[in-house]
Amino acid sequence: MMNEEVEILAAIENMENNVQEHQREVHTYRNGFDVSDNKFIKTYRLTKELTRELINIIRPFVVQRQRMSGLTVEEKRCVEEITTALNHPELLQRYVKFPETLNEMNSLRMRFHRIYGMPGIIGCIDCTHIAIVPPKTNDPVHPERIYVNRKNYHSLNVQLVCDERMKILHVNPRFPGSSHDSHIWNNSNIEPVLRNIHERGNGGYFLLGDSGYPLRPWLLTPVANAETEEEEAYNEVHRRARSTIERCNGLLKMRFRCLLKHRVLHYAPNKASKIINACVLLHNMCIDNNVELNLEGMKLTWTLKMTLIMISILKTLIIIFN
Repeated sequence: MMNEEVEILAAIENMENNVQEHQREVHTYRNGFDVSDNKFIKTYRLTKELTRELINIIRPFVVQRQRMSGLTVEEKRCVEEITTALNHPELLQRYVKFPETLNEMNSLRMRFHRIYGMPGIIGCIDCTHIAIVPPKTNDPVHPERIYVNRKNYHSLNVQLVCDERMKILHVNPRFPGSSHDSHIWNNSNIEPVLRNIHERGNGGYFLLGDSGYPLRPWLLTPVANAETEEEEAYNEVHRRARSTIERCNGLLKMRFRCLLKHRVLHYAPNKASKIINACVLLHNMCIDNNVELNLEGMKLTWTLKMTLIMISILKTLIIIFN
């Protein structure tokens, strides 16, 4: 194994274990792909095959460097480069794609109907808060106070739409924590898409949202104060189908635990938004390739550091395989 590879893997393990510079020990490392499939997935959340595919996908969007200096992975630069690559419009639009044609929407509503018996549903929508460190208080455009949410911590309020498989069709991580879900929806680029479809006479395509959203001919919410058996039955089917987005939120955060509330992204809002987009893209690749998240035996110490390590190793593998 090349000395450079040994240095890289040593640096990754040191980051994982949070070992200080003076505590480093010399170890013998094998190629990172030599571990078992289960261990690889537990560590990096992707399969080996999917990781190799991802390396090839992002290669054109990453600035190549000849060699990294010293024994440390340049973590911040790696994160910046990889998240920027995964946020490239060409990649985001390929892997996080809201349906654009009636054929695509028909496929979605058939699949939802087959599972839940509810006609016309093409996706479920909800917002979820991703905790961030307090931004700068003197920013004239995005002052710190607008990121404080109703639970009194700093966050981004991230809008997600998913299909019946919990694949994310749309993500908007740009709004501060104080923004209401309905405000984000009204300023979303998918709201006019559904509105235009309806106004052209193509009704019968709906998103499901909770009571925080406005009822629209293309956005169905629960019946408030249901009185009849029919209304109660509708609400029950609505609840079961809409739970897909809640489970999707949970799966995304368990897959990338840096998104959990108590982890907190230690980045400015714009960089935190990029990390969220990157996690969503990787989540969708896992869904498309049937990569299950096995929580049994998984370390519950997954932090932002671990996600940075995962992103960093992708960068180092690009260098190694080049």
